[in-house]
Amino acid sequence: MLHILCKKIIIPVLLLLLSLPVFSQIGGRENYNFRDFNRKSYYFGINVGFNRSGYKLHQSAFFINNDSIRVTEGGSEIGVNMHMITNLKLGEYFDFRFLPGFSFAQRGLLFTSVSDSRVLERKIESVFFELPFHLRFKSEPYKDKRLFVVAGLKYSYDVQTNSKSRKSLIKIAPHDFQYEVGVGMQMFYPYFIFSPEIKFSRGLGNILIYDKTQNEARVLENVVSQIFTISFNFEG
Repeated sequence: MLHILCKKIIIPVLLLLLSLPVFSQIGGRENYNFRDFNRKSYYFGINVGFNRSGYKLHQSAFFINNDSIRVTEGGSEIGVNMHMITNLKLGEYFDFRFLPGFSFAQRGLLFTSVSDSRVLERKIESVFFELPFHLRFKSEPYKDKRLFVVAGLKYSYDVQTNSKSRKSLIKIAPHDFQYEVGVGMQMFYPYFIFSPEIKFSRGLGNILIYDKTQNEARVLENVVSQIFTISFNFEG
């Protein structure tokens, strides 16, 4: 998914970012709202959006020889995000951004049995407290609009963790560190900046808590989170 995102979205946007300075010289006089916001060294806002969360699974050596589970795969569901935004300008083209907030997600693990090909789904509902830190690169403005790319790291903690539940067949660690990359567009209005944005996130480490007493856990070597997000920023 990251390869597709880079090839079809991020690389074309980077090419546009490099070419827009030429066009901005033509339409620069029309950046009325942009000039007002450009005087600010920092500003705040809110971020709301939707996420599609899932897992990337890697099977263990036990999976090859087990006689009960034939296929393992991750399932994804739709969730919502709500974050605050703190944006600090670093010159004309870069911003440092801090977006603390919450994400509500539901993910699944699918196991297909050998005997009857029945699919068993283990759903995991989560409420994440998240601390994303981003660096954003912006193009020259053109008609009160500018494109941007964003990259950074995010720490998340699942306040609804199942890691200590004795009933859970699959236990997931509550702590997770992820990298994030994305693209978007700023649109400057008289009283606020509206920015639609898409991001891809992937975990940096294994979040599976291994339990040798459960077949569902024994067939997995590691579990990595991956999230696709569409969000809308309102800043001013």
